[in-house]
Amino acid sequence: MTEAGAGAGEGAGTGTGAGAEASGEPSVRSGTEWYQQPLGADDGADDPDLAPPPLTPGQAFDALYAYCAPTLVQQTYLLTGRRLLAREAVERAFQLAWHHWPEVAVDRDPAGWVRAAAHEYALSPWHRLRPRPRQRLEPQPTDPTGRALLTSLLELPPPYRRTLLLYDGVGLDLPDTAAETEASTPAAAGRLLYARAAVTARLPEPVAPDDLNRLLVRLPSDIHPGPTRPLALRARADLRARRWIHAAIAFTTLLLTTTALTLHTAPDHYEPPIPPGAPVHGIPPKAAPGPLSQPQQKLRAKLRSETATGPERLHPEAR
Repeated sequence: MTEAGAGAGEGAGTGTGAGAEASGEPSVRSGTEWYQQPLGADDGADDPDLAPPPLTPGQAFDALYAYCAPTLVQQTYLLTGRRLLAREAVERAFQLAWHHWPEVAVDRDPAGWVRAAAHEYALSPWHRLRPRPRQRLEPQPTDPTGRALLTSLLELPPPYRRTLLLYDGVGLDLPDTAAETEASTPAAAGRLLYARAAVTARLPEPVAPDDLNRLLVRLPSDIHPGPTRPLALRARADLRARRWIHAAIAFTTLLLTTTALTLHTAPDHYEPPIPPGAPVHGIPPKAAPGPLSQPQQKLRAKLRSETATGPERLHPEAR
């Protein structure tokens, strides 16, 4: 899993970030996150003794979570304005990444893979059916500019909101932004221009479009992920996968049982329907039985007087 560790550091560390600005390192516009620039994957490659040992899948996943989760929760909060939903989206994205870890480990941008999954989950239309928490329970920015920025950002349609966040917040270039939002480059450019104009018009003070990156990075600085550890996330992901497997087995068993029962009880040949009856005319009605004759009355009296059981019943008399 050396490729996984290298991919995690390589994909997540190309973004513009506050950590890079604080350390005086140059920032890169075409990055994937505003994370701090990590140690290069090729450090110590010339000396075999200084090369780090290969990472296990669990260690690579834990490193990716510790590296990406804090900032990814802040980004998802800007998309939803709901703290619990942002944390849930990030946790669900990492669970999905653990399910597809062989694919994520060799991806050129593992942080971007998780980010796309978190954004898709956070912007799912099904969350509109969930009860929204009270506004006072959600953290609000302290300065008026931050509050106006968050309010105007949440009023944008989800595709425009995501495009603005990816371009001005994360630092992706326009083609990568269009690819992640599943839109053409001209459509992404139009969304970006509209979102910039709508957001800057609501701010209390004039802000240049190039300054939106600074405001978006500083806005959710007090939002941090919950106390969930990567080990617990991996355990939940494995438990969720086992539950899905058990549900699939139960559904398959039920489907096979229903199919077998249907094949056993279903008719195997065609039975024509019975035609409705038709009255027959010209036949005289059947007469009712008349009174008993004298011999019939004597026979009836004899049968009634005899016992129901007896040797006569077992051994009839021969005459």
